[in-house]
Amino acid sequence: MRKVVITGAECSGKSSLSEDLAHYFGVPWVPEMARQYLEVLDRPYDESDLLRIAQLQVRTEDERQAESYLAAPLLVCDTDLLTIRIWGEEKFGRSDPWIVQQTEERPYDLWLLCRPDIPWVYDPQRENPHDRDRLFAVYEKTLKSLGKRYAIVEGERSKRLALAIALTKGVTTAS
Repeated sequence: MRKVVITGAECSGKSSLSEDLAHYFGVPWVPEMARQYLEVLDRPYDESDLLRIAQLQVRTEDERQAESYLAAPLLVCDTDLLTIRIWGEEKFGRSDPWIVQQTEERPYDLWLLCRPDIPWVYDPQRENPHDRDRLFAVYEKTLKSLGKRYAIVEGERSKRLALAIALTKGVTTAS
């Protein structure tokens, strides 16, 4: 099974693109578990929550992969531990060693990095409306330093989807 991750800064179109891409290919989709976790948290999050979110993200991804391993050639992930790693480094000055290790070791076939060239939309869980371009650069630098295969997607929704489809087809048809 091939795995494609949609990643990038807040409000850069990750969730929409990941859902659209999974729908196009008719394959399973792994949602961003941080959103679900934070929606039910009855206090401000702290550094320890990031490890719990990371573990939940991995567990959900592994469950979706196991459920559909024989039936689907592809799994589309709305983010992965790279996002949680960068979140920890940005917010707390570090990331849990387990998150760092998993970021380096978990296998994916392609990361689609969303450029934040779409309008910011308020959401109570979002924290960085004026820092998206800098964070985009952090994501790109991190992907490069880890030697990950990635491509940048940008533009309006249909343009992003068309590019993501073409890039994903390149991964799913590769042997």
